[in-house]
Amino acid sequence: MFAFKSALGAFLSEKLGWPLHEGDSFHPQGNIEKMARSEPLTDQDRLPWLLKLHEVIERERSYGSDALVACSALKRLYRQILLHGSKAFPSSGPDQDGLPASSPDVCFLFLYGDYDLIQQRMVVRRGHYMKADLLRSQFDVLEPPLDKENVLSLDIRTSITDMAMEVEKHIVSLKSSPRP
Repeated sequence: MFAFKSALGAFLSEKLGWPLHEGDSFHPQGNIEKMARSEPLTDQDRLPWLLKLHEVIERERSYGSDALVACSALKRLYRQILLHGSKAFPSSGPDQDGLPASSPDVCFLFLYGDYDLIQQRMVVRRGHYMKADLLRSQFDVLEPPLDKENVLSLDIRTSITDMAMEVEKHIVSLKSSPRP
């Protein structure tokens, strides 16, 4: 989720030797300004950002590289856009419903925690344009991922080191599983 994803991403990047693409750095300036004014982003605001992140994922996949992308993919549609780009848009026709919910070479990490804990962490966070008062809007739109989305759920009350060990175990199991 948020308020921990960058720290975990940086730790995993260092530990695994994989590049980290911090999703916040891909937001258009208008999104940053809107969040800085404590205005929640709409789906329309997020679409160009999600498509940029999809391009990053596709580039890494085309190179056969392992990489990390840290972002708040709050809704199933957002995760589908990360996987499938514009083909995931509801207006893209009947094929949109037939898109796979996951890809064997993309794993989502779902960092979860209760509202109060996340808000506490956001209040003490410095130098970020998204203020803690936007947290409620993110909880309001959150659609926790389903198992079929190739997700590993991690409790943010756990240490970064312990979460990283869980992620490593999960990666090993994914890489040793036969691909469809």
